Order: sequence, then C-alpha cells, then structure tokens
Amino acid sequence: MTNKELLYIEDALGHENIMKSCSKTASTQLQDATLSSYMTELEKKHTELFNKFLNLL
Repeated sequence: MTNKELLYIEDALGHENIMKSCSKTASTQLQDATLSSYMTELEKKHTELFNKFLNLL
C-alpha cells in the first residue's frame, strides 16, 4: 500500500469516527423517537464503515 493510500485511509477513519460520535450524540439528544432511532442506525452504519477501513490496514 502506498503512502498516499495510507493517508486516505487515515483520513477516512477520522471522518467515520466523527460521524459515529455525532450520530451517537444526536440520537441521545433527540426527543423524537423516529429520528433518534434513525440516528442510532446511522451510528451503526458508520461504525461498520470505520471497521471496514480499519481492516484495510
């Protein structure tokens, strides 16, 4: 794997980590049950994507 590819993966990991934490925070703060549930699903999706990028290393 090239240095440029490693930098891309590192950047993608950072983005997914931010999206995961934002989704988690939003899901706990939302009062609407439907929106909260959707944000929880997004958190799970971003966790999966984070793990996929991590497995590339």
